[in-house]
Amino acid sequence: MAYVRTDVVIVGGGPVGLLLAAELAGYGVRTVVLEEQAEVAERPRATTLHARTAQVLARRGQLPAPALPLSEGTSSTPFHFAGVWGLELTAPAAEPDPLFKRPQAALERLFEERALAAGAQVLRRHRVTGLDRRDDGMTVSAEHPGGQSEFEAAYVVGADGARSTVRTLGRIPSDTTPPTVAAMVGVVRCDGPEAPEPGWHRTPLGWVVAKRTTEGRLHLRVADCLNAPADHRLPLEIDEFRRETSRIMGRDIDMDEPHWLSRFSDFSRLARTYRSGRVLLVGDAAHLHFPVGAQGLSTGLLDALNLGWKLAFTVRGDASPGLLDSYDAERRPAAERLLDQVRTQVELMRPGRTPGSLDELAAGAADAGAELARLGLMVSGQDTVLPTRTGRPSAWEGRFLGNRELNTDDGPVDVIRLLRDGRMLLVRFASEGARPVSGVPHDLLHDLRHVLRVVRAEPVAGLPGAALLLRPDGYVAWASDTAGDIEAPLLDWLAPARTAQARESASSASSSRAWTSA
Repeated sequence: MAYVRTDVVIVGGGPVGLLLAAELAGYGVRTVVLEEQAEVAERPRATTLHARTAQVLARRGQLPAPALPLSEGTSSTPFHFAGVWGLELTAPAAEPDPLFKRPQAALERLFEERALAAGAQVLRRHRVTGLDRRDDGMTVSAEHPGGQSEFEAAYVVGADGARSTVRTLGRIPSDTTPPTVAAMVGVVRCDGPEAPEPGWHRTPLGWVVAKRTTEGRLHLRVADCLNAPADHRLPLEIDEFRRETSRIMGRDIDMDEPHWLSRFSDFSRLARTYRSGRVLLVGDAAHLHFPVGAQGLSTGLLDALNLGWKLAFTVRGDASPGLLDSYDAERRPAAERLLDQVRTQVELMRPGRTPGSLDELAAGAADAGAELARLGLMVSGQDTVLPTRTGRPSAWEGRFLGNRELNTDDGPVDVIRLLRDGRMLLVRFASEGARPVSGVPHDLLHDLRHVLRVVRAEPVAGLPGAALLLRPDGYVAWASDTAGDIEAPLLDWLAPARTAQARESASSASSSRAWTSA
């Protein structure tokens, strides 16, 4: 039996778990990822990230930043809702594109590379078998080809998907809805004249979505919207997949050389809490829905980006009381909204209910154009406003600050680059002769320097007049239009009580046992 002591154990080495590992390790938190699979799975999965996910990834240095000087205006790309095209997804031109395309396997390799470079350990072929709570932490048991290991950690995060072992062993309850749609997915050789053309095909029985892979195969998703699915654990063979595709399309379709076949449905799950003591959930372990609208991966990555800095600050002793609880308070409602939205799309996709166009869908609204714009912001995650935390709310708190250039004492720089080191950002606006924001003792700012970056900038039209406090993910933590005390808002988020030496001692105490071979 090998024993390892660390700060955080992440169970699950998919893109969500590996991004979280890269975030935590980047903050200096000792992190171990346990993954059952021996290598990154190459089967076709998600390929799309929506605008808000790409925007936050850029602020955390996980995606390239836009070139300077920043472009003005907006960029747009067409998208669909319930299989009906006509939606325009837009984003400011100073941000990443509204849709960021990259295969999930490529994202996994990118995040794993960054996690390893930052100091995380990624242990593959490790299957978690036990989860025990202690007064001061957690013990995770795992089996692997070399035997068994136990990992002692302050926190455990379940990023292990829909059948989450962490959620089960952590006894975190969920609310579920039964499946009503029988769906299949496969990559096959299908070259005859009867093969579905790439695109979305609506039929009297359901839907077929087809696209060509780079290898020339056909990636097919087939949904029977009239019948409940068979047991998803049953194996899917090429004969059944061929038969169901032909039935839904209404013509005989020949196919062979299956590369990958699987079943899925509109079964949904939402954990009743994302945090149970020292156990937390992210991604599909916390929420599951029918894969329409390419929103699942984006939502899971936003979980990781929301949790990463909060858990890191908590482990290091830099977080104010209750900061970690805000993860559940912010991310669970977002998932609840997503599940409701996806159920709406599934209902609209049923035969006889699908609108002929999105204009028809929005026709009942007082302003059809505004309704379509609202749908676009919702699908892309850009309508998210977080609950207030400071008890001193302004109209800005909880809103996402779009990228823009600030004329600081060190020269022009944009918001994305100012946030990339992972600290909170305090921007103090002061024109020549203006009274500066007061109430921040120098020793407080000095004690917070490892978690707070302070810059002085010229006022910007449309931004608060005196001060702006940003979280590492780009959301506004606090803002003020008038000079005044900002010590209290800072302490709503951060704990400056310990010196760097004390923090280092605490980190050493939590990791006092040397790494052992696992």
